[in-house]
Amino acid sequence: MGKIIAIANQKGGVGKTTTSVNLAASLGVLEKKVLLIDADPQANASSGLGIDVESVEIGTYQILEHSNTPEEATIPCSAPNVWVIPSHIDLVAIEIELVDKENREYMLKQALESIKDKYDYIIIDCAPSLGLLTLNALTAADSVVIPIQCEYFALEGLGKLLNTIKSVQKIHNPNLDIEGLLLTMYDSRLRLSNQVVEEVQKHFNNMVFETIIQRNIKLSEAPSFGESIINYDATSKGATNYLSLAEEIIKKNQ
Repeated sequence: MGKIIAIANQKGGVGKTTTSVNLAASLGVLEKKVLLIDADPQANASSGLGIDVESVEIGTYQILEHSNTPEEATIPCSAPNVWVIPSHIDLVAIEIELVDKENREYMLKQALESIKDKYDYIIIDCAPSLGLLTLNALTAADSVVIPIQCEYFALEGLGKLLNTIKSVQKIHNPNLDIEGLLLTMYDSRLRLSNQVVEEVQKHFNNMVFETIIQRNIKLSEAPSFGESIINYDATSKGATNYLSLAEEIIKKNQ
């Protein structure tokens, strides 16, 4: 039975897509069969794994509309053991199109029923908003990973996201767990980075992953080559961090 993990935070620039792509690739390297669903109209997770976004004809949009099956939308990518359901800028329109539909929050959940057992992990890269797309992802997911940037406004907006998760648990998905809070973009030389880590660990103690993702130039470079950090530079700090995160998640779910 596959586990569906949404990577969500309504703030942009916190390392959500970087985490989705590299967690998926790390799980793949650890011999898990992984499906990455790009649920962000910017389609960065798709292009970050070498997919030509312009040529995507069937993707997340068609699945949410139920006009195509997930099997039809799934394509291989540059990372071993990882398949992708890509996104396209068209996805922007889905929020408006789903508004009048019955069970609009359950469209993704219903679509994934047929393939959930075919993968060990299904990772959903959410859009940086708390709209209908993210709601669909949280309703379909078993758990959520929340990336938090080690910067001044890190905790701003976190309360809002946690409230959204609470209301999803109450109304749409009582089984939704918080897989963990993931500290990203950490720079050990900065006092601020260390303060944020202390603050988050103090407030949320065992909800926080032990793994911390450090600032790493290779992590920023990899997407422009259409590769995960594992393919791009397996010896980099970024690769080590994400492999450690994948191991932590596997261990937690054994």
